[in-house]
Amino acid sequence: MPTDCISYQNSGYFSKLIVDYLNQKPEVQSLYHRFPKPEHFKLQAEEKRTTFPLENRAVLVNALAKQYQKLDVSEATKTNIQSLKNDKTFTITTGHQLNLFTGPLYFLYKIVSVINLSKQLKNAYPEYDFVPVYWMATEDHDFEEINYFHFRNKKIQWNRATSGPVGRISTEGLQEVFNVFSKELGVGANADFLRGLFQKAYLEHTNLTDATRFLANELFKEQGLVIIDGDDAELKRLFVPFVKRELLEQTSFKMVSETNEKLKDYTVQVNPREINLFYIEDNLRERIVFEGSNYRINNTNTTFSESEILNELENHPEKFSPNVILRPLYQEVILPNLCYIGGGGEIAYWLELKANFEANAITFPILLLRNSVLLATEKQVQKVDKLNLQWHDLFSGQTEVTNRKTAEFSNFNLDFSEQKAFLKNQFDKLNQIAMQTDKSFIGAVKAQERKQLKGLENLEKRLLKAEKRNHQEQLLRIYEIQNELFPNQSLQERKANFSEFYLDNGKRLLERLLEELIPLSQEFKIIVLE
Repeated sequence: MPTDCISYQNSGYFSKLIVDYLNQKPEVQSLYHRFPKPEHFKLQAEEKRTTFPLENRAVLVNALAKQYQKLDVSEATKTNIQSLKNDKTFTITTGHQLNLFTGPLYFLYKIVSVINLSKQLKNAYPEYDFVPVYWMATEDHDFEEINYFHFRNKKIQWNRATSGPVGRISTEGLQEVFNVFSKELGVGANADFLRGLFQKAYLEHTNLTDATRFLANELFKEQGLVIIDGDDAELKRLFVPFVKRELLEQTSFKMVSETNEKLKDYTVQVNPREINLFYIEDNLRERIVFEGSNYRINNTNTTFSESEILNELENHPEKFSPNVILRPLYQEVILPNLCYIGGGGEIAYWLELKANFEANAITFPILLLRNSVLLATEKQVQKVDKLNLQWHDLFSGQTEVTNRKTAEFSNFNLDFSEQKAFLKNQFDKLNQIAMQTDKSFIGAVKAQERKQLKGLENLEKRLLKAEKRNHQEQLLRIYEIQNELFPNQSLQERKANFSEFYLDNGKRLLERLLEELIPLSQEFKIIVLE
């Protein structure tokens, strides 16, 4: 088995902003509060303890009790929920869309990351309690992003017309999806478990929120995971002062726009709107737009004066939904949270938000990149060993690894750098002669130099191409194993669904993740499955 490790920074799968964040570059240090180091979590807990109101804890626990009424709640989860009343209990949170049957693999990695970090912090700081939280993105409206999952390169998709927040969508029509998936699963105990899990989650619950809550609870209830739905009137009431400020002052637009100016050397993940709120009902999720002296619900005929919209906010806070800019603030207002764990894209947009948190006097959480994993079978690792590959070869782009391995296989040097350097040296001498004799000769010398160098480059390319043909069989085997582990030249965790691996490994899959993922590590974890 290859022994090299792949850091996130060297994997080639993260943006410059995330790489600079992981490397704690001075250019980005103003964008975060505390870097995720073990000793910083105690400081974060002490600060959050003094700034998070006890009355918010009571509202939170009551809301969670109602949300869990219809679930089989484990003792570990019950204990965690009740412990949130205590001012020495804090949350470690991740969030994710309501993807059909969890969507891609990294759904699991996010949740295992918050579970394992909570355990690690409890061992380090036993005077505190730490609760792993999964925030369901029930108020999103991008149904096309969540209505499918991949199983063994087959796309299992739920087609229907929708509008409004995805969490409120009826599960009607999922019987047909279940029938397709059930046939793909085949026979066996693990297939029966997956079949039953899908059936109980989606065919025995009436909306996507309840289905997703059941599914996540079934997978992680013994680990004490707490699942929260922010689409909740009681919780929204805690956020009313911040919504009011957003409506009247547009603070987030000003603060995030200023931060984005500092990010001009990076790709900005999200841009703020003047008002970063949606107005939602069961079949409606539209932006609130300020026009003249009124507030209009986009794509509708509904308008409010200032006093009317503030009255609506007071009476129906559940109708006001934060967008991507304000959702993190909402989360930190209602949770005694220390750390948010997310993917590269999520951490990138969180890095735009610190100034807005400060303007609203809310403690900015520690930001941690979730664990990333490559799952491989023993048979695949044997192939990798036989081909004398390292993990960095497989993480490389196909052209890069092809050129590198062709050079290794070849009996002679395919790099003409030495010849190019020699040629350039000769033309430097000719240029000196031209300068001393006839300067009009310089142009001809330069033109000949370009021609000769171009000729060498073409010969180099032709030789490489010829050697690729000579080693075609070995290269094809490299392509095959790389395509198995990196489908469509992308990370496995961004495409494959957990069911594909659960089918062969059963509950041992989750056990291995819980055993092996180290949240504060900055390396891809390679897990070899039996």
